[in-house]
Amino acid sequence: MKNLIWWVLVLGALIIIVGGYWLFNRDTATDVTLDTDTQVATSTSENSTSTAAENPIEEENPSQSVIGSSADDRDIVAYHYGTGDKELLFIGGIHGGYEWNTALVAFEMKSYLDKSPEKVPEGYRVTIIPVLNPDGLHKVVGTEGMFDASDVPTSLAATVPGRFNGNTVDLNRNFDCDWKAEGIWQNTKVSGGASAFSEPESQAIRDYVGSHEIAGAVVWYSAAGGVFASNCHDGVIAETQTLTDLYADASGYKAYKDFNFYEITGDMVNWFAKENIPAISVLLTSHSDIEWNKNQAGIDAVLNHYAE
Repeated sequence: MKNLIWWVLVLGALIIIVGGYWLFNRDTATDVTLDTDTQVATSTSENSTSTAAENPIEEENPSQSVIGSSADDRDIVAYHYGTGDKELLFIGGIHGGYEWNTALVAFEMKSYLDKSPEKVPEGYRVTIIPVLNPDGLHKVVGTEGMFDASDVPTSLAATVPGRFNGNTVDLNRNFDCDWKAEGIWQNTKVSGGASAFSEPESQAIRDYVGSHEIAGAVVWYSAAGGVFASNCHDGVIAETQTLTDLYADASGYKAYKDFNFYEITGDMVNWFAKENIPAISVLLTSHSDIEWNKNQAGIDAVLNHYAE
């Protein structure tokens, strides 16, 4: 009987030892498996992060686009703010390096909206095209993008070739309002191109306007110190007159019903009017100053008008 009891005790002890050993190994194996999975996941995540850091994905800047190319195949770049269906268009540099200060005004507006995107009216998109004539700008300052005023020759005569694109066409004589092959600039004859919209730069604007709902346009020129309403023989659109008065009152520039100092043919802003788009020309006072305080006030007046 004692032997039987002894064997039962031994057997029970063995069962306890074996069972405990099995349970211990099972839990350890589970822990190792979980740790291994965690390590693999962590390792994969770290490797992915490392790979992404070493090979970042180049994402297209959603606030920038190329709307066309120049005669010499330079990009015409537009900067966009806001996501509304209606669009407010601001254009500089149609006369390239000759009116280089108009490009700098547009670049200054870009910096302004970069810092204050809340200025964009709700329901609208604001588009800035600082340099419509990159060939002409390149002729004078050696670049088609952002530049410094110190890059510009001090002689106004040295900037005159920059008025024209790579085909030696005055782009502000190449649009479809009273277009002529030979236009006038002050008392000088200039080329208006082989036909209206013969130039890739004016085609880029035409196509862009045709595919967007433009609520209003502001185009900078120099130099006369005034805000000019647009029209193409159908009178001044009421909204154009509103924009003219708003910009002039805020900026301190004088307001004009039209530009009548000499005959203008193929003018871009008058073509906007022909397309029933409210548009104004803002002529800076000189060829060397961006008059930012004046123009910021005018820009704010326009943006606030559409925010109401």
